[in-house]
Amino acid sequence: MPYGYLGQNQPKQTVSNSGVFSITDVAELQSQGKLGGSLELIEEQTYSSAVSFVDFTSIQENKYDVHFMTFNNVDFASEQVPALRFYESGVLETAGVYQYAEQSCQSNGSFAESKDTASTFLGLGNFAVGASNVYCYLYNLGNSSKYSFISFHNVNTDADASPSEAVANFGGGVLPQASTVDGIRFTGAGGANLSSFNIKLYGVKQIWVT
Repeated sequence: MPYGYLGQNQPKQTVSNSGVFSITDVAELQSQGKLGGSLELIEEQTYSSAVSFVDFTSIQENKYDVHFMTFNNVDFASEQVPALRFYESGVLETAGVYQYAEQSCQSNGSFAESKDTASTFLGLGNFAVGASNVYCYLYNLGNSSKYSFISFHNVNTDADASPSEAVANFGGGVLPQASTVDGIRFTGAGGANLSSFNIKLYGVKQIWVT
C-alpha cells in the first residue's frame, strides 16, 4: 500500500506516498518496526561484580545486518586495551585471526597509531587508564557469506599524565572469515577484571523497504 510522509518536500522517497501519514499509516508502520526510531535495544548489561568479560549471546543476528554498541564508563582494575571477540556458530574465536587499525590523539597534541593483522582481539582504543566511553558499529555479523567488520570511537583520559589528558581514538577492524557471528564478548586484552561498566547492544532497523 502507498504511505504518506512526515513533513513536506520529500522528493526521493523509496516508498510511494499519497500524502501526510494518517493515524492508520503510523500504527501500521510502527507495528512492522519501520517507524519510531532506527535503534532497537537488544540487551543491556551493567556492573554488579568484578568479571573479566561480558558476553552477549542472543544478538538477533538473523534480524539485523548492522548492530550498534555503547560502552559507558567502562573501567578495568589495571591498564587495559578494551577489546571485542566474536562467537562463530557458538564457538568463541580466540586465534590470531583478527585485523584492526586505529588512530589516537591526545589533548597535548600528540598522535599515535596501532595496527595488527594477526591479533587475538579487535581493539577498541589504546591502553586506557580510567573509564572509557565508546560507541561501535558492527556489520554483517549474521551473514555467513561475508566478513564481520567494526568501526568505533573511544574517548578516555590518560590519568598517568600530569595533569591528566583527554585521549580520543577511532578506527576499525575485521574478522576476515566468512562465518555466522552469533555472539560478542567484551573484555580487556590483558585479561584484567572490569571494575565498572554499562554496555548496551542495539539492532539497527532498516526503516524503509522497496
